[in-house]
Amino acid sequence: MSCPRTTTLSRRSHFRSYLRPKRLPDVLLQTLKVVFCGLAAGNRSLASGAYYAQPGNRFWSALSQVGLTTRHLQPHDLLELPKFGIGLTDLANKASETATGLADSDYHIGSFARRMAQCGSKIIAFNGKEAAARFLQCRTGKKPSGFQLERVGKPPIYVVPSASGMAFH
Repeated sequence: MSCPRTTTLSRRSHFRSYLRPKRLPDVLLQTLKVVFCGLAAGNRSLASGAYYAQPGNRFWSALSQVGLTTRHLQPHDLLELPKFGIGLTDLANKASETATGLADSDYHIGSFARRMAQCGSKIIAFNGKEAAARFLQCRTGKKPSGFQLERVGKPPIYVVPSASGMAFH
């Protein structure tokens, strides 16, 4: 089974077809350098059809600041990410502004692990401790940022600080 090919969609059809879903589509291809995994798309991201679209979210600026992209991308540029070896997905199967708005049944841990195995990413980077802790089934406070000892198959797991504007005070 191969990875979903979201990059074959045109921008216009991509956004139009996902205006009213419960979750954003994965941006995954085989042989990505890194897949960023968030907890769940926020309502604004879901409405815009793009990951990390909430004003104040630092995800897109961080990509260029750390050298993962050659220029500053915007949320509507998400289909350009695979050109830089970057993929996106979420653990939860529905949108929510916070983790408290999600039930245990909203997380599809097994499905996530299968998608990561199919795509062969070199690194899986969880955007924030909450997403990593949910996947690794541990308490958030026990999960440090940085490389983790646990793995999803072969690729190492890295926890980056949350890019959400709500995470910064």
